Amino acid sequence: MNPSHDNKDFRSGFVTLAGRPNAGKSTLANALVGTKVAITSAAPQTTRHRLRAILTTDEAQIIFVDTPGLHRPKDALGEEVNKSTYKALEDTDISVLLIDSTRPLGKGDIWVFDLLKEAAAGTEPLVLFTKTDIATEEQIAEQRAALAAFTEVEPLLISAYEGLGTAELVNKVTNLLPKGPLWFPADAETDQPFETLIAEFIREKILRSTFDEVPHAIGIRIDELEQDLKRDLTRIEATIFVERDSQKGIVIGKKGAGIKAIGVDARKDLELLLGTRVFLDLRVKVKKNWRKDAAQIRRFGYGEGS
Repeated sequence: MNPSHDNKDFRSGFVTLAGRPNAGKSTLANALVGTKVAITSAAPQTTRHRLRAILTTDEAQIIFVDTPGLHRPKDALGEEVNKSTYKALEDTDISVLLIDSTRPLGKGDIWVFDLLKEAAAGTEPLVLFTKTDIATEEQIAEQRAALAAFTEVEPLLISAYEGLGTAELVNKVTNLLPKGPLWFPADAETDQPFETLIAEFIREKILRSTFDEVPHAIGIRIDELEQDLKRDLTRIEATIFVERDSQKGIVIGKKGAGIKAIGVDARKDLELLLGTRVFLDLRVKVKKNWRKDAAQIRRFGYGEGS
């Protein structure tokens, strides 16, 4: 595969994936590019960064913009991640609304649909029904009826886990994109720096291991990143920040079992990402109410000001 600027029919552009929290945006982004570039978990508002997942084919370069789920913010962190999504809508060629087919279509979905339509000067977004591998036929029929009440857009049925509908989505988007150049190298899979990906992979493991106990009080700072190619080893030192002493105890776990398990799981993904063995040193610190501090939020790399 060697797409070229000389290909007069080559298409390229930015496709924003938007929707309510937990609609499956990050899972779909990973499935579309064929590798893990975005973290996933069952916790709402898992995504905090506006991440670009890049798919380059012979015909096009599609930059899928994985956005944080739009929601009513409860703190400064929530406001910042919403701003990140709004910013993505300003710079998009195609907008795509993801609707979880296992949950009733509601006012939040309609609000996001209208927001995407407004940002695109009246052009209605593409609509995807996600998680169709676990939805019943009755649920999908109900979603179709609810969608038809406010738009004539025909939804695409998607299962990121099974690959259902992903090729159809890529073909549809390719045909809609304008002709253009390669915005990124043909072998690029994301625009995120390694430090950001490393921090996010660590945060994902914490979300999955602590569930509802410390869902959004986690911030990650990469203190040291050193690669020793001769030894095929990457040394990473990172600090996990929480807001309360009780949360610190949950993350560390009894006799350190929690932090050890987080490190073991994170190393597996990091070794695939970096292509080397990984030595990962994690420590946990308390920084009270950091989610209410805009300056601290940006120091952790979240929001448009970072």
